Amino acid sequence: MKATLTRRKLLQDTAKLAIGGTFLMNLPLNAFGRSQNSKSRVVLVRNDALLNEAGGINEQVLSKMLDEGLLKLTQTGSAKEAWGKVIRPSDIVGIKTNVWQELRTPRELENILKSRVLEAGVQETDISINDRGVLNDPVFKRSTALINVRPSRTHAWSGVGSLLKNYIMFTPQPSSFHGDSCADLAKLWEFPQVKGKTRLNILVMITPLFHMAGSNHFNKEYTWPYKGLLMGFDPVAVDAVGVQILQAKRKEYFKEDRPLNPPAKHIYLADTRHHLGTADLAMIDLVKTGWQEGLLV
Repeated sequence: MKATLTRRKLLQDTAKLAIGGTFLMNLPLNAFGRSQNSKSRVVLVRNDALLNEAGGINEQVLSKMLDEGLLKLTQTGSAKEAWGKVIRPSDIVGIKTNVWQELRTPRELENILKSRVLEAGVQETDISINDRGVLNDPVFKRSTALINVRPSRTHAWSGVGSLLKNYIMFTPQPSSFHGDSCADLAKLWEFPQVKGKTRLNILVMITPLFHMAGSNHFNKEYTWPYKGLLMGFDPVAVDAVGVQILQAKRKEYFKEDRPLNPPAKHIYLADTRHHLGTADLAMIDLVKTGWQEGLLV
């Protein structure tokens, strides 16, 4: 019996290696921020001065955070060089935002992203910021590059509203992805209007929502001033780190382990079933920069 189990495990491990090897061989070395050790790089940048006493965003601080995060992500020497690694002057750029009224992508961040794309040499007529209207947006229809940006929050159907889930508006029937706790959201990334276009993923961790009850429930008590941005080329890795922070905050707040309900299994499955990126924290190179208090990760 012991020998049978050993052979079985060997076959399983060999199959996993074959799948993983095929995936990596079809990608450039630096795809999704992977370095020589095959880890996905994710950058967490925070700044205690980001919010004023009324909770408003200091746009100058946010601009600096964005550039700092991209410098760490691209490992370049200047913000101009870093953005040049992400956007080309010839690109047609769709900035996929999120407009959920209770916790939308900050307009300040949208404005900064647009200005960076303009500074990279893209024509203003070739830039659009959109969420629910991406399928009918003429710029998104002919886009060559996407920037994926949304706030981190718990979600009643998928466990968390993630970068992976932010592309659900690229299907005319979003509800078709709601089954099994939105398990197969990674399939969205195979759609022709999306596949191979995403240049940057930004999970907004300025005031994340760590608990909710019901599909549209919002209580400000369940948000906190984390004052951060999570950035990466691998959306699965960024989402995996984001979930870890939300889980740590839930434990801190509720004084006990309080798993997400439903669990955010679409992130794990994006790795193990769809091979889009890595959800394994041991295979993520997390770079932390800026304000360190209350990191939770």
